[in-house]
Amino acid sequence: MNKFEDMQTFVRIVEAGSITKAAEQLGLVKSAVSRKLAELEKRLGVTLLSRTTRSQVLTDSGRHYYKECTRILDDLAEVESNIKDEHCSFTGKIKISVPFSFGLKHLAPAIAQFNYLHPDILFDVDFNDRKIDLIEEGYDLAIRISNLADSSLKAKKITSIVPVLCASPAYLKQYGTPKTPEDLNTGHVRLRYNLIPDVWQFKTTKGEDVTIKAPVVLSSNNGDYLCEAAVAGRGLLLGPDFICYQAINAGQLIPLFSEQLKNKAVNAYAVYPQTRHLSRKVRGLIDFLAEYFGDAPYWRIT
Repeated sequence: MNKFEDMQTFVRIVEAGSITKAAEQLGLVKSAVSRKLAELEKRLGVTLLSRTTRSQVLTDSGRHYYKECTRILDDLAEVESNIKDEHCSFTGKIKISVPFSFGLKHLAPAIAQFNYLHPDILFDVDFNDRKIDLIEEGYDLAIRISNLADSSLKAKKITSIVPVLCASPAYLKQYGTPKTPEDLNTGHVRLRYNLIPDVWQFKTTKGEDVTIKAPVVLSSNNGDYLCEAAVAGRGLLLGPDFICYQAINAGQLIPLFSEQLKNKAVNAYAVYPQTRHLSRKVRGLIDFLAEYFGDAPYWRIT
């Protein structure tokens, strides 16, 4: 009887959401995992999970046992990790999920630099804008650009991202250069980036709020595509600075009303599950990314 193994199996069942998924993640057959759970409940003399064919729900005893299991397992993992860290360098695999555009443009070079410093780490990088389930899909961490609201995750800020309103010289020549934010509501068209709030808000020099309702001529969930469309003169673009900065620095896009724009900056975070011990190599990567980008990243438009 291995009590630590029983704890690990139970925690995996809870976090995976089902015995079937837990068995897949543990590399065991479903019947073996079901048997382990049944034997654990028999040994403890309580029901830990109320199970039906479609769902599983923790009992009060199950919630208490899960909390204590994660604490004990985390303590054990930390002790073992500290011992190993005294004698070894960063090694092993890091599975990470990153946003598509931000990942390709900025995280890929950063990860390559970290990998150069620590060549014994094997990266498994998923470039995807969907919100993945870290525990269920077996990720060590994810990079998310948002105002975090998921209390089940721990997070560390790695940098900030500022929205920028811009247009090409060709667009401004055709539609006219607006003198005030109010001018944007008349005779202008815009490109809609699905990951940016649809409402554009400004503060006038008189302190009044202005909401922009210019017609949308093109929508997309890909900021790089919309940036190219903006450079081609298709419309006004409110997009993240990490996408627009090169075109702005090259004079292909002109920033507008930066001081009056009320759409707030968002942060990029490294997120990971609260219940999972953070290995030295993953912590090292998070700290590296926070230092690599910082609060004033190289794409910041001044």
